[in-house]
Amino acid sequence: MDLWPLYDETDDASFGCLFGVRNYAGYRPVAADRGLPGDLSSALCERLQPWVAEGHLAGATWVSWAEIARLDPATAPDHYVGRVTWSSPARPSILHRQLVPAVWPAELVALVGPRPNELQDADDHAEWMSGELLCRYESLTAGSILGPRSHWPHVFAVMKALADRFGEDAVRLVVAFG
Repeated sequence: MDLWPLYDETDDASFGCLFGVRNYAGYRPVAADRGLPGDLSSALCERLQPWVAEGHLAGATWVSWAEIARLDPATAPDHYVGRVTWSSPARPSILHRQLVPAVWPAELVALVGPRPNELQDADDHAEWMSGELLCRYESLTAGSILGPRSHWPHVFAVMKALADRFGEDAVRLVVAFG
């Protein structure tokens, strides 16, 4: 089944955490560089073959439901604790995003203000105004980037339902990145 009806976002942090792709945050990925599974369906092989032949696939891998189900929600990258996103209400479609360590860089603090006091837990998120900017903070734990506030719950619900019927290791999310 195609992923797009369930997940239509591009979230580099979650791709890095799960697949090691666009891993700017520096996660130890769950399932990096595995390639396409040897038992991939012939229909999917036919769909992907032109991309492979033309060199449009930079990487492919897969992860089982068993691996996702075992993922510790506290898993985080080594160097960053969160990401700050900001935009102007006048131009909300233009988002700026920056990965942040525990101590925020002075340039970011000058732009969006200091780290909000309510950010105590590793899995926190917050939203605030700084002048004309709408600012958001989200932690980079697996529980945050893959959890209920993310765009992944629908994908994981389908995988879990299939795993309940066919077994956790029999259900895989196969991905290919251009």
